[in-house]
Amino acid sequence: MDGAVDVKFLITIGGIIFSVAGAAAVGKMQIKSILESLRDVEKRLRDIDKRIDRLESDNGIVTSRVNTLSEINSVSALAQYNSKITRLEVLLNETRTAVNTHRQEYLSSHSSKHPPVG
Repeated sequence: MDGAVDVKFLITIGGIIFSVAGAAAVGKMQIKSILESLRDVEKRLRDIDKRIDRLESDNGIVTSRVNTLSEINSVSALAQYNSKITRLEVLLNETRTAVNTHRQEYLSSHSSKHPPVG
């Protein structure tokens, strides 16, 4: 009878070992699958990081350009620009008046008659 118990015991131990080996194989496959998923997630994360870096860089460029445009179009800058334009218009009108005055003086002093040539 001791031999029968020993055989049952050996069969039970064999079954346990077989179960543990099967569980280890399943665990190994699951670990492999998890590692592949982790690699895929890491790759996607790197791609997302690259896109975020590009977007942050582009955002910095756009912010810089907007700041430049806002400085150009600021109230004080536009006031200076309008003041300069007004001064130039006044100077242009004064120059026109002076040129017209000199032209009239020239035309009134010149008889338009020339001595005969030759």
